[in-house]
Amino acid sequence: MPRLPSRARQLAAGGRERPMVALVGFMGAGKTSVGRALARRLRWRFLDLDDVVVEREGRSIAELFAASEAEFRRAESAALRAVLAQRVAGGRVLALGGGAFVQPRNAAQLARASVPVVFLDAHPDELLARCRASGVERPLLRGQNQFRQLYGERRVRYMKADVRMDTGARSIAQVAAHVHQWLRWRARASSTAKESS
Repeated sequence: MPRLPSRARQLAAGGRERPMVALVGFMGAGKTSVGRALARRLRWRFLDLDDVVVEREGRSIAELFAASEAEFRRAESAALRAVLAQRVAGGRVLALGGGAFVQPRNAAQLARASVPVVFLDAHPDELLARCRASGVERPLLRGQNQFRQLYGERRVRYMKADVRMDTGARSIAQVAAHVHQWLRWRARASSTAKESS
């Protein structure tokens, strides 16, 4: 699929001069994998907010959580604020940690910056299986019951995203293509709305 023309890329990201799209969802949803694939398709830069936090704080996510979850959430919000304030050339695909978007101040920051938000979703059993297979250390990954409960609590907030995309039984490339298609549709819809107003 061809790269979005310059104006369409801006419209796809809410008309911002520095286009961006944010991927949110529960652990195991594929935000990082899909984000990298989407960034390649768009020829944008990929950013993982957790990596930004680690770079800014000089500590791992596990170490920040060990201090306290509140400490980590503070660092996470500060990192998001810094990313949104950056003036860089080209577009960016931003993957947020599983708990970032459910924090009202983070959702508000994205809304103020007119960043479109995509919720990547799947059945909790599939998400849990992905997490266990990945080998990645996740501070909030505990038992199956706790996993399901946390997923249910967070999903209400995730549903406030601009669009929900089911990643179940789809490859990373297929999900990335679906998000790309939605951005193209959003760009066309925004352009049409501006022309008719």
